[in-house]
Amino acid sequence: MQEPALYLITAAFSLIGLTVVSLVALRGWRDWIALKSREIEQHREDHPPSATSRIEVADLKERIRKLEAIAAGVEL
Repeated sequence: MQEPALYLITAAFSLIGLTVVSLVALRGWRDWIALKSREIEQHREDHPPSATSRIEVADLKERIRKLEAIAAGVEL
């Protein structure tokens, strides 16, 4: 009669352990994402976009607009 109780206790502690490990991993993941976000923001503050990069982005947007028009069958 002791074996079913032993199995239940073992399963319960295993589930609790898995839950704790999962929560710790999730907390670490969220902290790592927040760290990377802060690094990106710091980099943006230190290096604002240049005029060249803005022109390149505008050019890419124009190309995308043209490709979408071609895909839709619209004459430019």
